[in-house]
Amino acid sequence: MAKHADASQEELSETSRADASPASSEETGGDLAESPNGVTENAEAASASEQADEVDDYDAAVDDEADDASDKADDASDDAAPVKKRVTPVRLAAVLGLVMVVALGALAGWFGFRGYQARQAQHQRELLVQIGRQGALNLTTIDWQHADADVQRILDSATGTFYDDFSQRSKPFVDVVKKAQSTSVGTITEAGLESQSGDEAQVLVAVSVKTSNLGAAEQDPRHWRMRITVQKVGGGAKVSNVGFVP
Repeated sequence: MAKHADASQEELSETSRADASPASSEETGGDLAESPNGVTENAEAASASEQADEVDDYDAAVDDEADDASDKADDASDDAAPVKKRVTPVRLAAVLGLVMVVALGALAGWFGFRGYQARQAQHQRELLVQIGRQGALNLTTIDWQHADADVQRILDSATGTFYDDFSQRSKPFVDVVKKAQSTSVGTITEAGLESQSGDEAQVLVAVSVKTSNLGAAEQDPRHWRMRITVQKVGGGAKVSNVGFVP
């Protein structure tokens, strides 16, 4: 009986294994049947993911190129049209003040130079008139007692043709003055600059001359008008010609 029970148990075990084997085979077969579709779906999903990544990379590259082009355009725009800085009121006032200072300095310098020229011209006119006055006074003031010194004074203040002419006549003139014991005293009543051209000027001089001779009665003063030509010589001026004006 025990053997019969064991035999029955073995049969049941074999039957159970037989039943389990077809089920296992069916499961395995089912998995194998389903496996090709799963692989295809996985491959398609992977391919779609790769295409999506490529699209994203392309879009990113396009965006980068657009950004680079925009940056270059902005740089070119900045170089072509730089932004002007706004001038502040303080800076504008400083610039205007500097311009005014320079202008006033230039104007003051110009007026100073013009004033200097005017003073120099006035000084030159006064010098020429003074030389003309002194020349007329030397010619009309001669004392027989020191005639040589008086004549030498005339020559010292003369130049040009007047010097040459008077130096040749000086000795006979001195002899006549001494012989007649003549004395003449001139007085300048008026003098002024008639004209000036380059280094030469014409000076008009009005002179009153009082003359006395040995054994002659006292004479009334004589009034002469003289045109004295004055010429610049070095740093001064001298008489170059003498004429009488009616």
